[in-house]
Amino acid sequence: MSVLIAIPARYASTRYPGKPLVPLTGATGKPMTLIERSWRAAMSVSGVDRVVVATDDDRIRAAAEGFGAEVVMTSESCANGTERCAEAHDRLGGGYEIVVNLQGDAPLTPHWFIEDLVNGLRAAPEAGVATPVLRCDGEALNGLLNDRRNGRVGGTTAVFATDHSALYFSKEVIPFTAETYAVSDPTPVFHHVGVYAYRPDALAAYPSWPVGPLEQLEGLEQLRFMENGRKVLCVEVEAKGRQFWELNNPQDVTKIESMMSAMGLE
Repeated sequence: MSVLIAIPARYASTRYPGKPLVPLTGATGKPMTLIERSWRAAMSVSGVDRVVVATDDDRIRAAAEGFGAEVVMTSESCANGTERCAEAHDRLGGGYEIVVNLQGDAPLTPHWFIEDLVNGLRAAPEAGVATPVLRCDGEALNGLLNDRRNGRVGGTTAVFATDHSALYFSKEVIPFTAETYAVSDPTPVFHHVGVYAYRPDALAAYPSWPVGPLEQLEGLEQLRFMENGRKVLCVEVEAKGRQFWELNNPQDVTKIESMMSAMGLE
């Protein structure tokens, strides 16, 4: 089953303009842009036939081609990463059986998250799209809660049914829990990992659907599938000792750099 990874990247981010070109310094002290780190994460995934950066910005194109990435130029009208992946897949001529959207703000995504995601979608023919979820420990949950207390939109959380079909995604911390957890304690909260795997028919249909009220309120693209009656499969993944965080705000740069240094990542 052929697999394409597309990394959507735009310069004009509302919360963090120029985010793909922000340098991040890891354990070696060598700065590397966010988009290059995301591309390297994609290139480490096994069983993938092709990796492309999908962008509408010449600055990102030049940077990506400079470190050896294949680039697909897409239109400025793409409202989110899913629309950009749909256009990129179409411009490449289609034909891939699974398209993975590895968003360009997730440089800490380990290869097994994506491998498990693709395998999960393959095993669920009734699902048109799948996305990983990671159970928060006490430290991760406290990080999410701290962002909200300080007025920042940080990570997204997910709740799902017993068959792992998504019930809802939110930038609020759900479900509510009044308990206090130690740093390493497992919690009932699942961090949504910003990666998607689509079947081509679901991906092609997505841009034709209007933005619904839930997607508009939350600013979460995956809710458009749910608002149009498409099943979104949540695939639980394991951290295996790796820390995970996405670069959503300028304050996340220091946090991610500290995580990379602690894990010995370049």
